[in-house]
Amino acid sequence: MLREQSEDDSSNNGIEMGRYNFRSFGRRKLGRSSTYKCKDREGIVSKCEVLHLAIVCAGYNSSRSVVTLIKSVLFFRRNPLHFHLIVDAEAKVVLSTLFRSWNVPHVKVSFYLTDPLANEVSWVPNKHYSALFGLIKLTLNKALPVTLDRVIMLDTDITVATDIAELWSIFDKFGTKQYLGLVENQSDWYLGKLWKSHRPWPAIGRGYNSGVMLVRLSMLRSSNWSQLWRLAAERYLTTLLATQLADQDIINAVIKEHPEIVYNLPCQWNVQLSDNTRSELCYLELIDIKAIHWNSPKKLKVHNKHIEYFRNLHLTFLEYDGNLLRRELFGCNTSSVAQTRNPLQQLNEDDDCYEFRRARHTSYRTHIFYIAPQLKENFARNNYGMFNDNNFDHTNEIITDKKESNVEDVIQDTGLRRRPVVTNNNNVDGSEGADVTLVATLSMDRLQMVEQLLTHWDGPVSLTLYLSDAEAQQFLAYTLTSDIISSRSNVAYHIVYKEGNFYPVNFLRNVGIQQVSTTFVFLTDIDFLPMFGLYAYLTRTLNSLQHIGSHRKAWVVPAFETQRYRLSFPHSKAELLNRLDMGELFTFRYHVWTKGHAPTNFAKWRTATTPYKVQWEEDFEPYVVVRKDVPAYDARFVGFGWNKVSHIMELHVLGYEFVVLPNAFIIHTPHAPSFDIAKFRTSPQYKNCVKILKKEFVEDLNRKYGSNISLA
Repeated sequence: MLREQSEDDSSNNGIEMGRYNFRSFGRRKLGRSSTYKCKDREGIVSKCEVLHLAIVCAGYNSSRSVVTLIKSVLFFRRNPLHFHLIVDAEAKVVLSTLFRSWNVPHVKVSFYLTDPLANEVSWVPNKHYSALFGLIKLTLNKALPVTLDRVIMLDTDITVATDIAELWSIFDKFGTKQYLGLVENQSDWYLGKLWKSHRPWPAIGRGYNSGVMLVRLSMLRSSNWSQLWRLAAERYLTTLLATQLADQDIINAVIKEHPEIVYNLPCQWNVQLSDNTRSELCYLELIDIKAIHWNSPKKLKVHNKHIEYFRNLHLTFLEYDGNLLRRELFGCNTSSVAQTRNPLQQLNEDDDCYEFRRARHTSYRTHIFYIAPQLKENFARNNYGMFNDNNFDHTNEIITDKKESNVEDVIQDTGLRRRPVVTNNNNVDGSEGADVTLVATLSMDRLQMVEQLLTHWDGPVSLTLYLSDAEAQQFLAYTLTSDIISSRSNVAYHIVYKEGNFYPVNFLRNVGIQQVSTTFVFLTDIDFLPMFGLYAYLTRTLNSLQHIGSHRKAWVVPAFETQRYRLSFPHSKAELLNRLDMGELFTFRYHVWTKGHAPTNFAKWRTATTPYKVQWEEDFEPYVVVRKDVPAYDARFVGFGWNKVSHIMELHVLGYEFVVLPNAFIIHTPHAPSFDIAKFRTSPQYKNCVKILKKEFVEDLNRKYGSNISLA
């Protein structure tokens, strides 16, 4: 369990966590007071004062990196925080879902879209890799609310190493004319000495780095900031032609002409790790390093003789369990939701099935589009919907200390149901019309199955992974080294972070479905391999059958299995039937759970040439293709047992017809049993809880739809 240093702890005991021992920062200069009342702490800020932080975040990759920054801030913070995120549409969708599902107490998040600000800076040529978004900080006076007076501005590649309140307290040291607080640039860039023809923008001495800024917004506005920076930019662009370090160049040009506006922050608040850095002169003379700035395109691969020290600090927060940051700030009653409204607190912990019920109400931290389809911008604008403001809810604020929020609420709030995962309007065979996305879930022990799946299915895919923070980094590294995965541009990977004792399979399925924009979804499991050409067959078949209606149809894809780890996969139905007759393949679970797939009528399928209807039966759990607006899976079913059966039962109650496709099949590949299956097989209590949940589900189903389903 992590221990925060108390305010009267003057020992050199640090916090040991993961890769990094925070003793390395040296002794904190802490006050002797042992009181925790809402009064000044170390003469810094009052305990319950809300601190405001602003971050520009654009695109999916940036959405990943900003999480590490936020973790580092949350780990050390002792104050309520309000994050002001200036984002593009992609990042807003991802981060609004993440923060709502994260539910960090005493944290508020507001979003401000970059689209209205783009015209303010798009006229400025910028050679920096941050492109247009690297100039957005110039528009803070227009981007942020007029009611906001002070804000700490941080780049996404910052790692904070102390309580951010210490930085906030420096506002009180500003002079009457100072409204920007910055750290001196720690390289010779602005001295123009790096190479022979180097012509930097004007700056005072080494200039200032804009990765960490204190901004007094009220004074920024009253100074006519927009005119100041525009005049400076226009003046120097006539000879320099473009910015090289984005907003930083223009900010330095303004400071050169108006040096009275800047306050020099201590260098440890922005230890810069670029290739030409002189930051060693800063951190070797200081007790504390406050913030590390990975301000090189090489990021963690930058050359520095102390790189392991800094990298381990960053990786500590990268892999740190974000669920542990959901800690209350006692004494600061700013939570907007009363504790009594937390559904988890309404559960009876003495209930034998408490863990099952808890899993149903858990707010799983969810990072959608952790890895998104790779699209060219012009294609994305036309086909991905992510740049169309009509696709999104533009509500500026969400409160993340709401205990009852869940990912479904987020999806409704942000319009995710209209956000596509698909990269092509046309199908594989070139025809236009209905398209289908494969949806599946997996954990780390099934990761090797992704490559196999992608070799069999060339259509769009939406995969939801259940991982720890550390496993998410392993997964990311795996995707970067896989030729098969990196070659695909129509696959989206979403991450739900581990919490609790069960695999929340139906919650994961719902996350995957909700990010799809194709007309149809193919609901399968990761351990099934589709027949070669199944995607083309499904799109062709669905398009040809659209005239007969498909809103209440579930197209059944017959499921088979092999006991062999090495299988020469059949390339046709005829070849599959031959393997079936020879005992190399079997109908799925024929020997342990015949009722699950018996209604498919495999005897009829052998000779069928056209789709045929089958009758629903109580334990039927086929793999189906349905329209994307299919009812959600019931999240009460976690781990093993009845997770698909309950969904198929609800489709039946709603009047869905089950139609078997005659020339489609999938084959289950062997693997070690999951932990949940092992628990189900060995624990009478587990089986009894599944039985209780089944009974409650049927009662709820009958009550909801007026049906009369009864269990045998």
